[in-house]
Amino acid sequence: MKPLRAFIVEDNPVILSNLVATLEELTDVTVVAHAGNERDAVRDIGKLSGQLDLVIVDLFLHAGNGLGVLKFAQDHALTAQRVVLTNYATTEMRRRCMELGATRVFDKSGEIDELLAYCDSLSGD
Repeated sequence: MKPLRAFIVEDNPVILSNLVATLEELTDVTVVAHAGNERDAVRDIGKLSGQLDLVIVDLFLHAGNGLGVLKFAQDHALTAQRVVLTNYATTEMRRRCMELGATRVFDKSGEIDELLAYCDSLSGD
């Protein structure tokens, strides 16, 4: 099976770099693009929509937020799986993300292994 093509929305360059390296080393994911703010994410996801299998979204961005990205994806019937990776994985925020089409919400501080397992389940590994 070919690797999952992922788009990451993350504004912290260190977290982005570490996440890309971890996903590409430990799972069958290839990160094809990324954005650091809502506007760029929406624009680029719109352009790449048919070429993406997975979108990983942080909620709090320097400009805009991940909820806007999720709403765009939902409104445009994006077929890629959408997950949230955040430091703010409260019960209420998880509920809001799921209402906007996220299939899972992962806490950055303690659920990275679960995110990796989820990616493996998507790729069939």
